[in-house]
Amino acid sequence: MADDVVYVNIEDALKRVMNNKKLYTKLLGKFINDMNMDELLVTVQSGDYENAQKQAHTIKGAAANLALIELWHRIQDFEVQIKAKDVKPGMPEAVKVCYDTTIDEIKKVIAQYGS
Repeated sequence: MADDVVYVNIEDALKRVMNNKKLYTKLLGKFINDMNMDELLVTVQSGDYENAQKQAHTIKGAAANLALIELWHRIQDFEVQIKAKDVKPGMPEAVKVCYDTTIDEIKKVIAQYGS
């Protein structure tokens, strides 16, 4: 992936939480523990598009709120495909790679800004 890819827009996110780094890192930790990309991928693979769309929408909303930019873009496209019941080959894997990279970046942010 390109070097200009933004996984976590810390500046934007901190504005949303009134520069409360402790709160932001707490929310990031909650995201890591609550969002389950593997569950979403299994749901998609099983053809349960209704529940998959709900799961994707939840992850998309959390990504937007936490300024997880690249994940938000990827999951948004994925959600559209799920809704259309037309998931493109390779899309689930691409979203999973983006998610995993985002989680790694979140862990760096927590290490830097956490208590």
